[in-house]
Order: sequence, then C-alpha cells, then structure tokens
Amino acid sequence: MEHKIGIIMNGVTGRMGTNQHLMRSIVAIIKQGGVKLPNGDTIMPDPILVGRNQSKLDDLTKMSGVTKTTTDLGSVMNDSYYSIYFDAQTTGRRADAVKQAIKMGKHVYCEKPVSVDVKTALELHALCEEAGVKHGVVQDKLWLPGLRKIQRLIENGFFGEILSVRGEFGYWVFEGHTVPAQRPSWNYRKEDDGGIIVDMLCHWRYVLDNLFGKVKAVSCYGATHVKERVDEAGKPYKCTADDSAYATFELEGGVVAHFNSSWTVRVRRDDLLTVQVDGTKGSAVAGLRECYIQHYGNTPKPVWNPDIVQPIDFYEGWSKVPEQEVFDNAFKVQWELFLKHVVLDEPFPWGMKEGAKGVQLAEKGIESWEKRSWVDIPEL
Repeated sequence: MEHKIGIIMNGVTGRMGTNQHLMRSIVAIIKQGGVKLPNGDTIMPDPILVGRNQSKLDDLTKMSGVTKTTTDLGSVMNDSYYSIYFDAQTTGRRADAVKQAIKMGKHVYCEKPVSVDVKTALELHALCEEAGVKHGVVQDKLWLPGLRKIQRLIENGFFGEILSVRGEFGYWVFEGHTVPAQRPSWNYRKEDDGGIIVDMLCHWRYVLDNLFGKVKAVSCYGATHVKERVDEAGKPYKCTADDSAYATFELEGGVVAHFNSSWTVRVRRDDLLTVQVDGTKGSAVAGLRECYIQHYGNTPKPVWNPDIVQPIDFYEGWSKVPEQEVFDNAFKVQWELFLKHVVLDEPFPWGMKEGAKGVQLAEKGIESWEKRSWVDIPEL
C-alpha cells in the first residue's frame, strides 16, 4: 500500500531549501520509491513548491521534476490534500506562515531558527500541541556521518570520562567586491534577522544536548569583522550583524565545550566543521564525514622545547574510524523520520520545543555578549 502525502514546501527557492530539502531529501525519496515501511507499505511524498518568484519556481521544476508550483500560499493552505507544511523561508517570515498552517490543521516541519525570539518559538510549540498537529524542527547535524561516529564511540565507552568538546566551524565568505559572495546578503544584516550567533548557536544547542550533556550556561563574544559587503544587485552595504562568534558552554555533568563559528576564517583543518572530543581514555576528531581517534595507549608524550624542530608527527598517532555503517544525507534521514512520525505515529523528539531551546541559547549568547558575562540557561 502506498501512503501518498501532500507536502507544501515553502521557501525552497533558497540555497538550503533547494539543495538539502528538495533535491537531496524529497526528490531523492521519490526517486528511491518512497520511504519503505516494515509491513511492505511505502510513504510517497507529493510536494507542491511555493515561492514568491514564478521564474525561480519554473527553474526548480526543470531541475527536480516536481511539476506542481504556486505563488499563492493561501490557496494550498486551504487545500486539505496537503497535510504537511514545510518552511525554509528567511527566519523573520517563518512564524506567521507556521501559525497559518497550524490553524489549517497541517502538520508542521520547519528549518531552524524556528523564530526570531524564544517567546514566539514557545508560542508555536503551544499552538501545535493545542491543535494536535505533529511538529518537527530540522536538526540535521545529528545525522552527519562524523558526529554519528562520535555518538557510537560514546555509546561504546571509548572516551572514558568526557572532559571537553572543541568545535571549529566556518570558512571565508567573500565580500563581493571582487569575488562574488557565496552566501545571501541578509545573513550580514541584523535588521533582516542575520547573524552567526542566531544561526549557529541553534545548531550547537542540539548537538551538545543530544551528544554530550544539557547546556547549563554560556559565555559568548560576537564580532562583525568585515564591515562592508556587496549584495546580490552589486550594491555595497554596511554589515550590521555578527559574522563571528566565540562561545564557551558549561554542560551538565561538568563537560566544557567551546565552539568558534566564523564566516571570516580561512580553513586549515580537516573540514568546514571539526569537533574534537577529549576524554580520560581517548580522543576523537570528526569532520562532516570522517572521524579520527587516538586511544590513551597511542598518546605521545611530548616535551616542550622551542629550540628544536618538533620530533613528533602529531598526526601519526591517530587512526581513522572505519566505515561500519551506511550513512545517508542527514537532511533526508530526518525527513524520513518525520514522515514516519506523521503516518505511523513513530516517536520524533525533535519538535518545536527543541527548536525553541536553540533560539533560547542564541538569545542567551547575545545577552552574554552584551553583558560581557556568563549567562545561565534555565529550563524551558
């Protein structure tokens, strides 16, 4: 039996919506013949693409093979065939559209941040619960192969007692004066809800909470290192949002985590994101896909001597974690779980409240920056 599900996909003309959610998730699921269920049934997504620019929607149709498009969101909100509403718009547009979807009885799945402030995020959670609709927030990094390998190491007790977590994320985003920028200009305008603290601390919240321990407190410093960039029309504009964030987190259980997030850094590390976990019995460094480990017994004993060339090759003592599992696209994996949640009522713990926790950490990070102090993270 095939369970066909109509999905309103709003905001998929943007970079993330096109690449990760449409092409690598929904289109990939359609091409594989749907989501296979244990009883032999399948869930088949049937999307309609929503946007403000018909020309962009026409281009997406050619790229994806999805034929249904509209610039009239209201018309599909009123269509009972579409039971899921997905939102990948800019953050400031999200809450109103999600509220409209909830009012029409749609199940809701949306990108993070779920809103521009935690009060609105909690309101969306309450509305979903009151309406009895299923809800989810994208938390894709939990299914990155590199982080899944770290999770397996934790489950197998590899690290002993985990002491600290260090994350390095980001790359150089060109300003646009000579080389075109590879990210949209709104990311660098606070008035358009841009800023790397709002963007990335939402990610680090669910990564830390789910893998290493609940976040108890944050100390964060933000910076706008690049003062001027060039927008999509070739016009210079003043950058008003933070493009870099340097944040330290206190976790439940005593683990200390520190993440540097920056659009103004040149990469000389294994990947665009690297996470190092240090424990009493071993350490691991993971990128987006690969993971390297060093056990206590393989740990070198260096002696500090700046007067000689370093005799130890510090890369030599690390071993690559072998491929023991097949890892699918992280966004696609979570999409499949949400579809099963809607059809089979299978557990899906990454709902609106989890999304609100990410917004909360971003708010507290900004508060910490403004106060130049540690800020506690209360339970929501």
